[in-house]
Amino acid sequence: MSLTTQSAANQAAQQTTAEYLPLETVTRPNLTTEEGAHYLNRRPQTLRAWACLENGPIRPRRIGGRLAWSTAEIKALAGVTA
Repeated sequence: MSLTTQSAANQAAQQTTAEYLPLETVTRPNLTTEEGAHYLNRRPQTLRAWACLENGPIRPRRIGGRLAWSTAEIKALAGVTA
């Protein structure tokens, strides 16, 4: 792999990797699907399936047509106390 190709691959990987705060420090009432999936170590599509099929351990709220996952419920499911 050439240096230019390797550099481009590294930049792409950095752009797709979001930085998340530790779940204990999150104080917002709701999380996005991507954030919830990160904290539960699941893929975002799994949370979307839970919402669609209504068969998951938690259910989201719909705010403005988007899924909003309760931070408190995510913390409880992940076993985080704070």
